Amino acid sequence: MTQDTISLVRPDDWHIHFRDGDMLKAVVPTTASVFRRAIVMPNLVPPVTTAAAARAYRQRILDVCPAGSDFQPLMTAYLTETLDPDDLAAGYEAGDLTAVKLYPAGATTNSDAGVRDIRRVDATLKRMAEIGMPLLVHGEVTDPAIDIFDREEVFIETVLKPLMDRLPDLKIVLEHITTRQAADYVASAGDHLAATITPHHLEINRTDLFRGGIRPHLYCLPIAKREEHRLAVRAAAVSGSPRFFLGTDSAPHAVHAKEAACGCAGIYNAPGALSVYAGIFEADGALDKLEAFASLNGPRFYGLPVNETTVTLRKTGWTVPETVTAGKHVVMPYHAGETLDWALD
Repeated sequence: MTQDTISLVRPDDWHIHFRDGDMLKAVVPTTASVFRRAIVMPNLVPPVTTAAAARAYRQRILDVCPAGSDFQPLMTAYLTETLDPDDLAAGYEAGDLTAVKLYPAGATTNSDAGVRDIRRVDATLKRMAEIGMPLLVHGEVTDPAIDIFDREEVFIETVLKPLMDRLPDLKIVLEHITTRQAADYVASAGDHLAATITPHHLEINRTDLFRGGIRPHLYCLPIAKREEHRLAVRAAAVSGSPRFFLGTDSAPHAVHAKEAACGCAGIYNAPGALSVYAGIFEADGALDKLEAFASLNGPRFYGLPVNETTVTLRKTGWTVPETVTAGKHVVMPYHAGETLDWALD
């Protein structure tokens, strides 16, 4: 029997970029209309590195939410080698900070202030382990000698595994995983490690970046990998394992910044993300596991309550907008102009 309606506990997005200014105003309402909570990335210019900066950024987000919205942004601090562990701990206790984000320096958009030597932040990470504050990891090495398609695998072997051996009580989320090695390691490494998975990494492989020409709007970091890796990550997402959960990594850039001589990395997938996930789980015969992935696994890992309300998706078809306006600029969403099967009721 074909299923044409899905009701879920209202989901959360455990990895998203809102940017600031006009872009913030343009993209926050879309996420707030679907998700109850979202882990907000701190890689602004300048980055969010203190509890006070996180409070101020959270207020800017709340200020552009639709009237009556109950959306809750969960703020993160950008890990640097000079971050104050006392400020982090105080911010975490006060509820101003939910987690800390590790960007290896130069790994992605606005990551130049990131960590160059993970051992230099061991004292901060030890403090986080003591208070139960999660570390969110962009899992790529940035050594130019390492092929870009191998950087996640090398990170796991040379950075993540030694870190977990040194600090076994540190809660870690390996974000936007893209490889078989990441999926296998997270599935087997224990309850202190989890992973987020994006909608686009479930659908595209590296060949899709070049179908009929270069596709700049499919360029993201970590970059899409070979088909064998896409299939492994997809199998992990639909497996029902509590160690994998929804994180869109929705990352808006103006069209002119994507379609440039040196285009920005990032895919703005927020408008259709939940519809894409539903289509994937349906295609893989796993609609019964979508609620755990989207709504249950994330809160349980973070030690937060599961949302009390629900959302409904109906298989009526829904067309993704061609563009989204952000001040003087436009953003092209993932699946722009395409009709997806599942629509949010």
